[in-house]
Amino acid sequence: MSDRYSKRKKDFYYRTAKRQGYRSRASFKLKEIQKKYRIFRKGDLAVDLGAAPGGWLQVISEEVGPKGLVVGVDLKPILDFENRPNIITIVGNAESPLVQEKIISLLKEKPDVVVSDMAPNVTGHWDLDHARQISLARTAHSIARNLLKQQGRFLVKVFMGQETEDFLAELKDDFAEVLRFRPKATRKTSAEEYFVCRGYTGGD
Repeated sequence: MSDRYSKRKKDFYYRTAKRQGYRSRASFKLKEIQKKYRIFRKGDLAVDLGAAPGGWLQVISEEVGPKGLVVGVDLKPILDFENRPNIITIVGNAESPLVQEKIISLLKEKPDVVVSDMAPNVTGHWDLDHARQISLARTAHSIARNLLKQQGRFLVKVFMGQETEDFLAELKDDFAEVLRFRPKATRKTSAEEYFVCRGYTGGD
């Protein structure tokens, strides 16, 4: 058994996710964010970028309820959710205008919330990992600008580093409020943080 696998088996959030039927320990990060900031509301329309394996989709499905809908997009196929009619998944690149048109057609209107937990494969070279993560975060921001309705909400993961403040300023240009949060479920060795953005000033 590898050290990495052994550590994961002992991880509290990994074990809790398995026990409660969530597909990812990351589900608990989103639960913390939701408890503190209430970014999802009953009946919301939501988009989850980089949604595989589906841990965030499960949480969003619960929070928006049966009158809400969440569309998950990833380059990888996401296993179907049984008894979750308010989850739809798309295999594709969310940067594609055609994929974005499909998202809107499925939702019937612009979403209330766009979230992104996308992350690169970590190399261990900090500057490179940070640059790749910020690039993904900027991609998610660009997609959110295209999709969100006015006053919509956006949640995105970042790795802290030299470009973080510049990215934060970019978000503040588009949202009335941008807050920073590090969930307790984040591994101690991780430099990740989440930006919670509310009050999109673009949209319709």
